[in-house]
Amino acid sequence: MSILIYAESAEGKFRKVAFELASYAKKVAESLGTTVTAITINTTDVSELSKYGVDKVLKIKNDKLAGFSAKAYADVIKQAAQKEDTKLILLSSTTDSIYLSSLVAVSLNAGFASNVVGLPLSTTPFQVRRNAFSTKAFNITEITTDIKVLGLAKNSYGIFENSSTLTEEDFNPSIGENDFGIKVESVEKVSGKVSIADADIVVSGGRGLKGPENWGMIEELARVLGAATACSKPVSDLDWRPHSEHVGQTGKPVSANLYIAIGISGAIQHIAGINSSKVKLVINSDSEAPFFKVGDYGVVGDAFDIVPRLTEKLKAFKASHS
Repeated sequence: MSILIYAESAEGKFRKVAFELASYAKKVAESLGTTVTAITINTTDVSELSKYGVDKVLKIKNDKLAGFSAKAYADVIKQAAQKEDTKLILLSSTTDSIYLSSLVAVSLNAGFASNVVGLPLSTTPFQVRRNAFSTKAFNITEITTDIKVLGLAKNSYGIFENSSTLTEEDFNPSIGENDFGIKVESVEKVSGKVSIADADIVVSGGRGLKGPENWGMIEELARVLGAATACSKPVSDLDWRPHSEHVGQTGKPVSANLYIAIGISGAIQHIAGINSSKVKLVINSDSEAPFFKVGDYGVVGDAFDIVPRLTEKLKAFKASHS
């Protein structure tokens, strides 16, 4: 009766959140005296999971699941859980998994706790700590159902190697046509860039950059840092940047290790969506900008002067340490 995790992948390769989830699951499994089973969907090579403590992988290869469908994916996770007779199912807190978690929980009559940070405080009774009020507080949630579903907050645990002997098993769940209520016509993909979902560092710009023609310095700083680029809602609304880069409470949530906000005043919705990032650096010419109140570090000054200088200093630092 192992712990079951859904190991997310994109274009056949695991996302970093899969390794964090596996690391977390392994530690919980050790405390419960059990093993870790992962379910993967259309993943090319699953062997990497053995580095992080996964003991068994249920591999699904099905062209019907080439495009993400929350209902279909939730149904196959449910079938995997029933096959393994698992009582604890773990998912991450990416956009896809947020959709999945509640569907999986409902289908199994399971209790569900989202935004989990840290290992369970207790297993009898089963209690976990969760982010609350846009990460401004924590609450302790007790789950009393026989089957439990947890959504692990991104970057809340870390990635730790813990080698295991991996068993691979092909899994062929039944997939009904009713699982595909929405048809995906096409998906636009940007190549050569770090995705916001997988980024440890995010460089984000706001209206203080004055126009889309000035985004080159944001992209250059991100390139030097190996970071993803992002923007505030007004910027995407003005079509300066694609909506896929809009982060915040009404956009993509960000839980990066470092979030750099450049020319962003700090509307409450934006701050709520990025507040779980570990370190926040604010660069703004307005010393009264609300973002400075929540930032860990702040630079008051003209972004058009500061950002190029910062980029050059980083380039020089990297060159001296290469």
